[in-house]
Amino acid sequence: MMENTVFMSFTFYSTILILKMYIVAIITGQVRLRKKAFANPEDALRNGGLQYYREDPDVERCRRAHRNDMENIFPFLFLGAIYSLLNPSPTVARIHFFIFCVGRIIHTIAYLLQLKAPTRSVAYSVAQLPCFSMALQILLATTAYW
Repeated sequence: MMENTVFMSFTFYSTILILKMYIVAIITGQVRLRKKAFANPEDALRNGGLQYYREDPDVERCRRAHRNDMENIFPFLFLGAIYSLLNPSPTVARIHFFIFCVGRIIHTIAYLLQLKAPTRSVAYSVAQLPCFSMALQILLATTAYW
């Protein structure tokens, strides 16, 4: 695998995205603590009482950003790994991975900072392009085995 430069590039960008997801999870926890909005009664009791067992719009925004990451990054991890095995051009592959990674980072920033529309939706759409491209190339490469 270490000789496969495409896979190594995929690994680099995938790791950046996983770290970004961890950061969003940490931010969610910090917002919960700051806003005193806990999802579980035992956490609320530990931090001031059951009145803090509640939802908060800022916490929910963080949770939606995290869920959106899971809905998009997990498929990218599958597609990118399989695509890496198809022996694509290293430069073209790197461009695919880079565009997805940057699009997801911008999407998260736009989500968490509530940037004005259409920043978030443009970032989402741009990030989907390499995924569709990789999916199409995978399908074309595997059609003979259907």
